[in-house]
Amino acid sequence: MELRHLRYFIAVAEEQNVTRAAARLHVSQPPLTRQIQDLEAELGVALFERTAKTIRLTEAGHVFLREAKAALQRVDAAVTAARATAIGHSSKLHIGHAPSATADFLPAVLRAFHKKLPGVRVTLHDMTATEILEGLREGHLDAGFLVKPECKLPRGVHFQALRSYPMVVAVTPSHPWAKRREVNATEVLKEPIVAYSRRDYPNYHRLLARMLGPRIKKLPLVEECDSGPSLIAAVESGKGVCVVPAFLATTAGKRLKYIPLSPPAAPAVVGLALMEGSPALPLQMLKETAHVVAATTSSS
Repeated sequence: MELRHLRYFIAVAEEQNVTRAAARLHVSQPPLTRQIQDLEAELGVALFERTAKTIRLTEAGHVFLREAKAALQRVDAAVTAARATAIGHSSKLHIGHAPSATADFLPAVLRAFHKKLPGVRVTLHDMTATEILEGLREGHLDAGFLVKPECKLPRGVHFQALRSYPMVVAVTPSHPWAKRREVNATEVLKEPIVAYSRRDYPNYHRLLARMLGPRIKKLPLVEECDSGPSLIAAVESGKGVCVVPAFLATTAGKRLKYIPLSPPAAPAVVGLALMEGSPALPLQMLKETAHVVAATTSSS
């Protein structure tokens, strides 16, 4: 008898329907029916009374259901205890994050991570990419979610790509471009431009330089902002347009319109940065969880 037999039996017993139980377990119906029959054969007792339209627990089935649930609870408790032991002193994680870049998937990552390791306390730090990389190198941070730097990563830092976002032009809903399907980069250079500050976001300016090439020298900047909310407010107030990764839409929403660039520029890549060789269980679990969640949740 294996744990899956218990999980399958519990699902069928609770649903009182093999079809619904199969859907709940994400398995097909015939294998599920065989697993239940194998379990009954191994036990030597009938767990269900079956008719053409219904399936109900026998008296033995009711007893086995109670004990099967208790057994799985003990297994889950054993897993939690083992993980807690493996964690040791790593019961706290300090994680740097770029809020605008991670708003559409980081909350889901943290929820899933907490379910797996509820004893680990996570403290988030709102930081720029430069601050995150510095924090990792100096040991103040355990991990960081950020836009992949355009320059070479610092020695010892490993970057795991999670999501990519196209570059777009963000404008007010009343802007003449608001209803256009695309905008050429040459046209952008003729508009007043709002951007992240060069001092706080050097990676953003490297990204623009890669996209615009020599034309970056003619960039008509009218305002440099020190945060995502400031950038959104500046564009929304009509000071200019901005060229940003599409993840800005997660925080700005319908306050702005987002027009694709033509030709398309290379996308901005958002991911998880860790120091190479980080063996602690919480960090490995964070890495695995981030990969799964970012791949299965919708992006902007």
